[in-house]
Amino acid sequence: MLLRSTLIYAPAILLTRLSALLLLAIATRLVDQTEYGLLTLVVTIGEMTDIATTNWLRISLLRLGGRKDISRGSLFLAGRVMVLSTLVALVASAGASMLVAPDRWIEFALAVGGYLVAGTLGRFALTVLQMQQRHSSYSLLEFLRAILQLVLPLLAITILPGSFLAVSLGSSLGVLIAGLVAGALAWRKVVAGSASFTQREFFAFGIPLVVMALVGFGLNNAERLFLNAYYDAGAVAIFAAAYALARQPIDMVANAINMGAFPEVVGKFDSEGPDAAAAFLSRIMALMLRLCLPVAALLVALGSQITAVVLPADYHGHVDQLFPIIAFSILCTNLASFVYGSVVHAHKKPWLLVWVNAIGSIGTIGLSLLLIPGMAETGAALALAGGTLVHLATCIIISERLTHVPVPWRDLSISLGIALMTGVVAALGSAGLGEAAAIVRLLVGGMAGGATFLALNALFHRDETLALAHRLRARLGLA
Repeated sequence: MLLRSTLIYAPAILLTRLSALLLLAIATRLVDQTEYGLLTLVVTIGEMTDIATTNWLRISLLRLGGRKDISRGSLFLAGRVMVLSTLVALVASAGASMLVAPDRWIEFALAVGGYLVAGTLGRFALTVLQMQQRHSSYSLLEFLRAILQLVLPLLAITILPGSFLAVSLGSSLGVLIAGLVAGALAWRKVVAGSASFTQREFFAFGIPLVVMALVGFGLNNAERLFLNAYYDAGAVAIFAAAYALARQPIDMVANAINMGAFPEVVGKFDSEGPDAAAAFLSRIMALMLRLCLPVAALLVALGSQITAVVLPADYHGHVDQLFPIIAFSILCTNLASFVYGSVVHAHKKPWLLVWVNAIGSIGTIGLSLLLIPGMAETGAALALAGGTLVHLATCIIISERLTHVPVPWRDLSISLGIALMTGVVAALGSAGLGEAAAIVRLLVGGMAGGATFLALNALFHRDETLALAHRLRARLGLA
């Protein structure tokens, strides 16, 4: 079931990540480093504001609203809170815009506002589809969003050339359109009835998430703000490009696993108890590491080729050096959020994550103040890595006090070995082509590394590979 749900979500998430990478490659060529840096700061402020003011209600609805048969009362209650939260978010983001981009704060505030409105509606609608267990519909809507978020920003920038505002509003429009379609599809399956939770229960579950977000502001975004303060938006552009390239492939895999896994975790916890949920989380950890570690190895091995193919010359020689550090950070974040954080959510004790995020934020902010002034983008990457490692360690300590999640040590050691071989073969395959074009070296190295991963994975996980092959053959009508 875990691998099946991962495969259902994987194509849609793959397309959204590819769309983001294509937009990165195009946007860095259509706008200069300063404009691209402002664009990434729009996303940074948008994400920070969304997490603090609206993201909590989606988590609360997912945890309290039930599965499959979702009542209108539950959605109306959550919807009223969503509207109020979004208004608060817009006011807060306007104030932040004056601090981050004082010379262009109106443009910046418009871009962040568009991001918040579109993102809130879109993710709310997708949350309902997820609750209804409509995995295929969710996947198709993510396909649509990916296409729109690539096409519309490119159309917008022809109207307002060279501006971060055009790219940002075009992307937000794509999210809004996909969200409206998702909302219409989700509403058709909503059943009549009152809310399955009270407003008090909703806020009791959600308020700790808000506090957690507020104290966690420094964990994943502080380094960009410090870069902008100590240097300029151009330095932010370099760091953000490296972060996007290193994050997208790892997050693609981890999110594909988590989309179907999180509802299953809380369902098992409620119906079968903590031990069953812990065993399932151990399987999630094993699968996540099995798939994500080789991806991280490929990023490190082919970093210079990836940078040369995707980004313009101004970014070369800087971005690829940050890949190993950022890849480590993303792995720590995903393990903390999707494995150990799920334990806390299953126990309905999200207030414990306040301490987790607070300690992680202190680590990132402290290291940012220490490292960024002298090391610029490298200091930002190291600060992020240190903060996420502290965050993961704290999350493990707290979640283990609730329910012990067995660490799959055998799977972990095998996955590390496979990842190492994958990276070595990819690096050798790329280096063997000498002075060939970067895209040729990237393709050859990637195929060599990918083939190594598939072969070793089939060797060490033979039963699962055969079962998957049989399912694919049956689906294609070949059996």
